[in-house]
Amino acid sequence: MPKVKTNRSAAKRFKLTGKKKVKRRHAFKSHILTKKSAKRKRKLRHATLAEGGDAKRIKRMLQGN
Repeated sequence: MPKVKTNRSAAKRFKLTGKKKVKRRHAFKSHILTKKSAKRKRKLRHATLAEGGDAKRIKRMLQGN
């Protein structure tokens, strides 16, 4: 039986917290920033947790570890 490989693109984008929750970055922070308010950009700086079914799918992609 071959080893199960980690999905490398997922590994670069997501991290697991101590309690195995999925930590992710916010989208819409890479370009076209002039029209976005400072408040909006400030809120996008901080990481957040992936929700429900998404978290389950991401954990499966990170399983190879």
